[in-house]
Amino acid sequence: MNEKTILLVEDNPDDVALTRRVFEKHRIGNQIVEAHDGVEALDYLFGTGAHAGRDLSQQPKLILLDIKLPKVDGIEVLRRIRRDPRTRLQPVVILTSSKEEKDVVTSYALGANSYVRKPVDFVEFSEAIRLLGLYWLLFNETPPPGK
Repeated sequence: MNEKTILLVEDNPDDVALTRRVFEKHRIGNQIVEAHDGVEALDYLFGTGAHAGRDLSQQPKLILLDIKLPKVDGIEVLRRIRRDPRTRLQPVVILTSSKEEKDVVTSYALGANSYVRKPVDFVEFSEAIRLLGLYWLLFNETPPPGK
């Protein structure tokens, strides 16, 4: 697994399938690791549970994080990501259908790099995912691992 991995934290199978389809359509060939709830996301990031023993030096290049998740919500996942020195600088884009102002404010207060509301329309959703991929995976400069 390389540093170009995307961690997609999303519990809606339709949104997972659409996101994968858009990346494939636009030839964004990064490996996508799926987590379907907050616990799976944290296990992957910190090498616990089903991911015990995972090489933690290989962290995702980008985390696409939904807020409304089962078990542990996205806000708590973001809080734990930013609290840990191993993951505190990783780019996290909140990708959610939430229109609640408190979610936007809390996400940014906890260190989200971006907050994107999922468009309902397929064409708009496709374009939003394409632009996210281009910016965060091709243009954005991230700190070196372990810094």
